[in-house]
Amino acid sequence: MQMTSQVDSTTDHHAAATVIEARDLNLVFGSGDASVHALKDINLNINKGDFVSFIGPSGCGKTTFLRCIAALETPTGGSLMVNGMTPEQARQNRAYGYVFQAAGLYPWRTIAKNIKLPLEIMGYSKAEQDKRVAEVLELVELSGFGGKFPWQLSGGMQQRASIARALAFDADLLLMDEPFGALDEIVRDHLNEQLLKLWARTNKTIGFVTHSIPEAVYLSTKIVVMSPRPGRIHEVIDSTLPKERPLDIRDTPEFIEIAHRVREGLRAGHGYDE
Repeated sequence: MQMTSQVDSTTDHHAAATVIEARDLNLVFGSGDASVHALKDINLNINKGDFVSFIGPSGCGKTTFLRCIAALETPTGGSLMVNGMTPEQARQNRAYGYVFQAAGLYPWRTIAKNIKLPLEIMGYSKAEQDKRVAEVLELVELSGFGGKFPWQLSGGMQQRASIARALAFDADLLLMDEPFGALDEIVRDHLNEQLLKLWARTNKTIGFVTHSIPEAVYLSTKIVVMSPRPGRIHEVIDSTLPKERPLDIRDTPEFIEIAHRVREGLRAGHGYDE
């Protein structure tokens, strides 16, 4: 069956700068009978300012694709460009911040010193480090918590600190791998709201992995529905929701319709075998 839903988003936003461009991207782990085709024929453009969620069942390649963008995995076929560079060049140029599923904060460093870590490695002056830490703590609504240790913060606050660390060196691209997956629904809703506000204030380009349909629909300008065995893009759904999104937008017919499309795409993609 010919899949027709891998769209080139430049047709919608032809004036926007392309941040991520994948063409016929493949990634095979191992070789011979033990090989696993993790990604197959991925074609995708992500433009500046897009909020793109990747959703699909476990093993569909969502996180693997994010890791390819971050040069943490190396594709075995096709091409992948980040800001017009290879992923390795983009990493060397510090083109992105990466937020993992777990906050990954060092327990012996205060929140401020955790956020400072990449700035220390990059050689920023002490004054510039302090300035940037203050700015990003305010962005994630953690002003006043810089002197606390991670164990003194809730799980949601720790994730916000992790986001602050990824924002500290002001990369235009933010890659987020299920950052709220382990949090309870009320905290997750609150952080979804905060993330949308942060995105509006900073105009970052965001790639976001999730298993949650409501989260994907609420946050995104584009939803990339992926299917397993091997991991491929089944459909790219453009959101028609306004940029301003109160939480109760999830009760509107428009939101429910998009969520239905995502759910149908997941069902169809999960049953897609050659």
